[in-house]
Amino acid sequence: MSTQRIDPLVQVETTCRALLNELQIIWEEVGETDADRDEMLLELERECVEVYRRKVDQANHSKAHIRQTIADSEAELAAICSAMGERPVHIRQSDQNIGSLKEELRKILSQVEEMKKRKEERRNHFIDVLDQIEMIRNEINGSTESISSETVVDETDLSLMRLEELHRQLHELLKEKSNRLKQVQDHLNTLNSLCSVMGMDFKLTATEVHPSLGESERSRSISNNTLEQLGTEINKLREVKIQRMERLQDLATTMLELWNLMDTPIEEQQKFQNVTCNVAASEHEITEPNTLSDDFINYVEEEVSRLEDLKSSKMKEIILKKREELKEISTKTHLIPDTHLEDEIEAIDSGVVDAATILEQIELQIAKVKEEAFSRKEILEKVEKWLAACEEESWLEEYNRDENRYNAGRGTHLTLKRAEKARSLVNKLPGRVEALTSKIMAWEEERGTEFLYDGTSVLSMLEDYANLREEKEQERRRLRDQKRLQGQLISEQEVLYGAKQSPPKPQSAKKGSKQCTGVPSTKKVALGGPMLQAHKLDSVNSPRISQTRSNKKTEFMLQNNAIPASPAFKRDQDIADAPFRKHPSNGVNTNEIESQLKTIPTNDPSNNTVTPLKTISSVDEENRKPKAMHSTASVQMQTDITPPPTLQTSLVEETHEEMEQSFEEKRLALMHSDKQIPSMIQV
Repeated sequence: MSTQRIDPLVQVETTCRALLNELQIIWEEVGETDADRDEMLLELERECVEVYRRKVDQANHSKAHIRQTIADSEAELAAICSAMGERPVHIRQSDQNIGSLKEELRKILSQVEEMKKRKEERRNHFIDVLDQIEMIRNEINGSTESISSETVVDETDLSLMRLEELHRQLHELLKEKSNRLKQVQDHLNTLNSLCSVMGMDFKLTATEVHPSLGESERSRSISNNTLEQLGTEINKLREVKIQRMERLQDLATTMLELWNLMDTPIEEQQKFQNVTCNVAASEHEITEPNTLSDDFINYVEEEVSRLEDLKSSKMKEIILKKREELKEISTKTHLIPDTHLEDEIEAIDSGVVDAATILEQIELQIAKVKEEAFSRKEILEKVEKWLAACEEESWLEEYNRDENRYNAGRGTHLTLKRAEKARSLVNKLPGRVEALTSKIMAWEEERGTEFLYDGTSVLSMLEDYANLREEKEQERRRLRDQKRLQGQLISEQEVLYGAKQSPPKPQSAKKGSKQCTGVPSTKKVALGGPMLQAHKLDSVNSPRISQTRSNKKTEFMLQNNAIPASPAFKRDQDIADAPFRKHPSNGVNTNEIESQLKTIPTNDPSNNTVTPLKTISSVDEENRKPKAMHSTASVQMQTDITPPPTLQTSLVEETHEEMEQSFEEKRLALMHSDKQIPSMIQV
């Protein structure tokens, strides 16, 4: 076989060589150049290659066509076998040599024709079964359409398994047909029961579903439409029954509540015993005829409406009491009750709002207010104590501004005690305010809302109070600094002008002054401290004027409540006034100025004994040594000059708190000591 294939090629090669030699002879005769010869040979070779290529391509196309035909036939055969649920009869293996492609194609085509015949037979079998199924379904569905002459069959599934499934469907449809007749009868029985309970006409309702259902002589429809309409009608009537049942049960429950609330007699309750007995019944338990009819339900509604009108009048009285209770609790806890309740209470008469709802809201509000009052109790007590302390602070300020607060009168000692308690309470206010602020901030952080007192934020009240207190404190510091500057000015004036004693007045003048005023005019004594006596008797100004001036200075200092009226400060103030009154521009002789008496402090601060002063009769005896001295300390204090202002200022600041704590008692002791000084001077 290989020899047969080689011979044509050898023959072709020989022929080509002979033709090439002949062509060479012709080129030599013509005289073609070597370049032309080579070009012609290349062209000849290209033409030959092109002819070979075309032939090869045609052969390849023919081969590919045969293979494609084989593949299509195999695919068709596989599809038929797959549709019939069978394995393919011929499966070509690519690695096996089973002959030429044409032989293989011929075998496959014969197998395809055989499977097509079997498929057609199977298809006809399917059509018969499907026609029977369609006929039964049309009968069940109530369709009047005739069976189509061309039944559509799924060509992709003609297996025996599918055919068996169709046979099962046919059997189920036959069974369903018998069940539908029974189902229609059950629906009719249920429909009759529902119509009886709700007082409706059964035949009219069944005829509306289908005409055949209202007549027993005719065959009843078992179509899907008839069954669906029966089911829909039953569900509809059942929903109506449930609605009426719930409505009747709600009326029965309301009726029982109203009976218990208003103590209705048993005789009246017996009339509606058939209503209250079904208060907890389920839907299938209510089967008595006309139990849920519209007429019966309307009759029960009228009775409930009558009872509710009776209840409404009583509810209004309860609501008014609860509202007063809410107002009382809110007032006690300093809360503002909701104002919308007032509008809702007014809407009760118009029927817009239910009275029970308003009562429930008021009760919930009362519970809420009580709960909030419990959480506010501790802080509220502290707030009330703080407000009471603020009132005492205000009273104390007014008391300090009163010029006649030390006048002896009825109840003066009680006022003094109250002032002492108020001052002690005011001193504790900063600590209380700080503790109250921290508690309120913790309360607000925990609850996420402001702590209000009669609608006002307590923190803002405390802040305003702290700002006001700071302003007052700054005012006190300003007055204190002002007085300190005044003391320094007085001291500078003493250093500049000196403190010089004036010649004493006759004894008769002192007695006259005592008889005229009743108390010594210029004596200033502080209990438990050094005593300064300075007589300023001017020939022009009377002792009454001097006393009035001194008292006004003392009261001014007391009213400002800054620096207590210490003897050292009063002494500096009186001495500071002396140079301006002794200045030559006033036209008064310096010899006519009153002598100043010197204080005699004791070594023991608790000893209140005052050393009697000796009267100096003339200016010449001003520097003379006294005849008698009680003690060295006393003589030293009588002859020394006024201490520097810094010592006086420190003395005032050191004793400031102690004198504020018992100022009223010391003031009384001062007034008492003023009455004793004249007798000691006379001695």
